[in-house]
Amino acid sequence: MNNRRDFLRISALLGGAAFTRGILPRLDVDRLFSPPAPRALKVLVLGGTGFIGPHLVRHLVARGHTVSIFTRGRRQADLPGSVERLVGDRDAKDANGNLAGDYTALADRRWDFVFDDSANNPAWVEQSTEMLRNATTRYLFVSSTGVFYPYRTVDIAESTPVRMSMAEEAADSFGVNKSIAEARTRDVFGDRAIVVRPTYIVGPGDSSDRFTYWPVRLARGGEILAPGKPTDRSQFIDVRDLAEFMVHIAETGATGTFNVAGPKETLTFPEFLNAARAAINTPTTLTWVDDYDFLAEQKLTFACPWGLPRGDVLGMMAISPAKAIGAGLKFRPIDLTVRDTLAWWNTLPADRHARNRFVLTPEREAEILAAWKARR
Repeated sequence: MNNRRDFLRISALLGGAAFTRGILPRLDVDRLFSPPAPRALKVLVLGGTGFIGPHLVRHLVARGHTVSIFTRGRRQADLPGSVERLVGDRDAKDANGNLAGDYTALADRRWDFVFDDSANNPAWVEQSTEMLRNATTRYLFVSSTGVFYPYRTVDIAESTPVRMSMAEEAADSFGVNKSIAEARTRDVFGDRAIVVRPTYIVGPGDSSDRFTYWPVRLARGGEILAPGKPTDRSQFIDVRDLAEFMVHIAETGATGTFNVAGPKETLTFPEFLNAARAAINTPTTLTWVDDYDFLAEQKLTFACPWGLPRGDVLGMMAISPAKAIGAGLKFRPIDLTVRDTLAWWNTLPADRHARNRFVLTPEREAEILAAWKARR
């Protein structure tokens, strides 16, 4: 360790590995002594204490950047001590109940780069981009591949049209809100705007319990219901790979719009489950249920990273990440994501385990398996 900058980088990575009880994941060890960024940036993160935020902030600090976060101050996160914490409220209302936003803490400040990591409401983005249009060189908005819903084609690229109004056919409010926020970011920052569109984000810290179901279920062992056909595709992005790509974009000066989905090569859901089984290494038997109509009858149409591939979600797991890969997006091995997700889950208290939102309970899984076998 040569200097304070090295110390901050290593401390950030160590803090981010707390979920493994002090043992760093393999690839994070590889990155531990990687060269710092060529130029230290002064960075503002709108958010920083949710799911993506802590991974993003820790990696920024590890790369030698100076980081401020802007939050309501209601939620704590395991962040390096060097991080400046600014308090405000994007959802603040005026006396008449209208959205006003409290950005006082950002007044008369300037940053090299802004990450907007916390906005699902386009009105928030309208206010923050206006507030920061002259306070930063570049602005990155975290959107979603949900802008493409309904996914009626496959290999969906950035140029695929997105829904901009709820009046459009099959529009979805989440996707429309993200699309409008993207447009606002581009309107204000022009060629200084960056939009990243992650698919399902997974890994340590994921409170949705979607992907986490599989590592936990595989660890329990026994007969496991596996939905879908051998050709069904599977996609997701490890939150750490997303965070590292976002920082890479900031450091390289790239702009534009990027679909962020993995892995690099086309992955089928059976290939995912086999890799996950090998990572967990608990005795299991997979019982494949490949009848789409039966799965729909049982209301089992989504089990991240799988979705029943027809109709409005045909291409949900078939997003093209080619542009992002060309810009430097890299992926951890599946086994690392699976093991680290399980290790993080095992650090959570029993009451959080009891409040899980898994796609299937053991009882419901047994019911569907029994119905499948009876039908066969």
